[in-house]
This record gives sequence, structure tokens and C-alpha cells, in this order.
Amino acid sequence: MLSETGSSSLLGNQRGVTLVGGVSTIVLIATSGLAWGGGHQKLLGIAWIAFFGMAVAGWLGERAPHGNASVLVWGYGLASGAMITSAAVFLLPQAMNQHATYGGFGVALGLFAGFGAHTLGHRLAHIDLPLDRTLAELTAHALAAGAIIGIIYGNMPELGPLLGLAIVSHKGPAGYAAVHRYSQQDGDWWAILLPAAGVGVTAMVTSFLALPTSASIRGVVFGFATGVFLHVAMDFLPECELGSEVHESLAYEGDAHAILDRMRIHAVASTAIGGLVVFFAWLIIA
Repeated sequence: MLSETGSSSLLGNQRGVTLVGGVSTIVLIATSGLAWGGGHQKLLGIAWIAFFGMAVAGWLGERAPHGNASVLVWGYGLASGAMITSAAVFLLPQAMNQHATYGGFGVALGLFAGFGAHTLGHRLAHIDLPLDRTLAELTAHALAAGAIIGIIYGNMPELGPLLGLAIVSHKGPAGYAAVHRYSQQDGDWWAILLPAAGVGVTAMVTSFLALPTSASIRGVVFGFATGVFLHVAMDFLPECELGSEVHESLAYEGDAHAILDRMRIHAVASTAIGGLVVFFAWLIIA
């Protein structure tokens, strides 16, 4: 049984999560008005699709049965497969079309920056936050993805909605898996509203950032966005190793090698299906 102090701490944390989720949603509504006034209706639609996709999936993830590692494997696998395919098909060609060489340097810079941010971001584990580390990192990923979408659509408004929808296609599976894990620690579903809203907020704010007309500069910027997004995508690849998040979620005592071996098959299948979903969506819409 929780002590009075422990119960009070848990209640305070839940209230903090609810407050953060509600405030982030209000900020999204406010920036939506800014985007509408600036004529960015296409971006507005993508932002709210990402928000509802992640929020609804998170709500379902909280109610899913616990102790089933396949939930994490399929959630992260579908997300990473969709993200990697989107980056390779939609973002990378844009960077190369601006300037092949500088675009390539931008991709490398984005990968290095993503790795550095992710590595240093583990310091969040030592800070008392209303979110657990996974959701805090998911929020950082959401802000990065939103910035990429905003810069691209702000400077290339002629682009159709497929690119943006492909970029945010991972939000549902990612939200489902993250909240499913968070709820096992008595976490509150409202926490997912922070990363869900963060995509649209950063996208609509950065959409007003005008890039120089120089092909080399635009190549670096678009390449950097591609590299960051690729790093985020690779970070979502499900790891089925001892000591991994998947291993920790197993409701199993004893030697887990056999189960993890089966989970590896699910990991490969889920990432492949995530990529195929983007491919078939392109065939239908393009």
C-alpha cells in the first residue's frame, strides 16, 4: 500500500501531467489561428491529423493489456518503418534537388546532431519531470519532426499533403507504444498530448521562417532536416536484446532468449509493413 506521502506525490504528478497536456493543447489551438491567418491551411490539417492520431492511439495504448512485448515491437516497428521510408522517398530527394553535395553534407550534419541530442538527452533521466524518459524523448522527437515539416512547407507551399502525412504517419504507433509502457508505471494518458501537440506547434511556428534562395544553403537545411528525421526513425527501430525496453516489458520469468528470438521476427515484419503502408499510400495519392 502506498504511504500518505507516496500517494500525495503520485497525485501531484498526475495533476502535473494533466496540466502539461491541457496547456500544450491550448498552445496548439492558438498557433492554429496563427497558421490559418498566414494561409497555411495545408500545414494546419497535417498538424491536427498528427495530434488526433497520436492522442487516440495513446488512449488505446493505455487500455491495452500489459505484459505483452509485441505491443512495443509492433508499435515502434510500424513507426520506424514508415519514418525511414518517408525520409528516403520524400525528404532525401528534396535535399539532393537543392544541391547534391551540400545536401549530402546536410544529411551527415543532421545525423550527427540527432545522435548528439539523443545521447545528451539521456540526462533527462536524472531530472524530475512530469513525464518519464521515453515520453520526454518522444516529445523531443515530435518537436524535431514538426520543425522539419514547418520549414519544408513554409518554403515549398506547392508540395502536396502526402509528404507531411507520411512524416507524421508514425505518430499513431509511437503514441500507442509509449503510453502503453508509461501506463504500466501508473502514468496518465494525458501525457501524450504534449508530444501530440508539439508536432503542430513547432511546424506552424517554423513555417514562417523563410530560407535564403541560395541553393547551397537550402541544400544544407533540407539535408539537415533529412538527417535529423532519419536519426529519429532509426531510434524507433525495436531492439529485442537482453536489457532492452522490449525485454523489460516481458511478463516472463527465467530465460527470455526464446521469446526475444520470436520478437525479432515481429520486429522485422513490423518495420517492413510500416514502409509498405507509406508506399501504397503514395501509389493511391500520387
